[in-house]
Amino acid sequence: MTCALPSLARRLDSLESSAIRDLLALTAREDVISLAGGLPATELIPAHRIRQAAEAVLMIPSSVQYGETSGWRPLREIIATRESRSVGREVTSGEVVVTHGSQQALTLLTQALLDPGAVVVVDEPAYAGALQVFSIAGADIHAIPIGDAGMDTDELARRLEAGLRPTLVHTVSNFHNPRGVTMSDFGRKQLAALADRYGFWILEDDPYGELWFGVQPPKSIAAYSDRVVRLSSASKIIAPALRVGWLTAPVVVCQAVELLKQGADLCGSSMTQQMAADMLDDAAWLERHLEVLRSQYSARAQALEDALKGTFGDRMVLSPASGGMFLWVEFQDSTDTTALLSRALDHGVAFVPGRAFADSPQYSGAARLCFASSSSDVLREAVRRLSVAHTLS
Repeated sequence: MTCALPSLARRLDSLESSAIRDLLALTAREDVISLAGGLPATELIPAHRIRQAAEAVLMIPSSVQYGETSGWRPLREIIATRESRSVGREVTSGEVVVTHGSQQALTLLTQALLDPGAVVVVDEPAYAGALQVFSIAGADIHAIPIGDAGMDTDELARRLEAGLRPTLVHTVSNFHNPRGVTMSDFGRKQLAALADRYGFWILEDDPYGELWFGVQPPKSIAAYSDRVVRLSSASKIIAPALRVGWLTAPVVVCQAVELLKQGADLCGSSMTQQMAADMLDDAAWLERHLEVLRSQYSARAQALEDALKGTFGDRMVLSPASGGMFLWVEFQDSTDTTALLSRALDHGVAFVPGRAFADSPQYSGAARLCFASSSSDVLREAVRRLSVAHTLS
């Protein structure tokens, strides 16, 4: 006799799997050129330097022991020094918590700052991973459009004036995922002033800030308000598998996150945190490595832009990349990118449709393309395959 299994928690009722993660599973075929994932270039991951760091760390037996919940102290000190440069003031190690990737930081912060039903403001289109976390938390999500200068802070100000009262505003400030744009310095100052006036938290998500092409992005929003929590990671600049992310926040927030983290995983990997510290503290090596990433990603972004413009012309509008890993494109000929994706997969190329980032018809013709993980020649071939699929649509 078989019995029905007990029901699952109600918080799962409205939760959907990440469309991007589902798509990555579909694009694992070797014959598919994937522009879908936000993956750094495998061949540019510094495997030799990582191996050196691992060998050095493993000479110390305690490197594989349990560690502090908030992260290995020397790494937090290194991160604090780096964050001080971004923020323009001294950040202490007590204002840093190291997490299992920045996605864990986002999840723990959501638990620390949001009660069910709390109002959260996000970008539109938005980082899909943030939407998933806020949905699990039972947040009341409101979207503010973003343009070439980042979140439309004038529109946010109008909604606040009309009575919107968010607990939290989340934005990807530099080289936005998926939109690719960077918030202007004016927008950062305005958002900070609104936070101070209306009393909400700003969650500044910044995994791409060091991947700039030519011109560094403006100072962090945290330079203008104490109500800012910053997220970042070693995943995009060193290696995702290290699973080393971090948050910087007022001490009271860090203490709350640390308490929650004790119930989540007790502590992160002492070994990979010490490896990350070894590399992040090697300033000369790190700068050379970042220069390689910036140069290579810039060339790849340009190759993809040129191929798209040459192939689609005025049938497509794109936002030129000034850093990061993504191009955002919008078809001007009534193309539905969700429908196009199935045909594109048949022709060996993948991307993420715009509706994965915002459930609005205005994004039906949009798509996010990742240029970081493919060479220029492969990107040109991807555009050729996309053109064939588009012609048959």
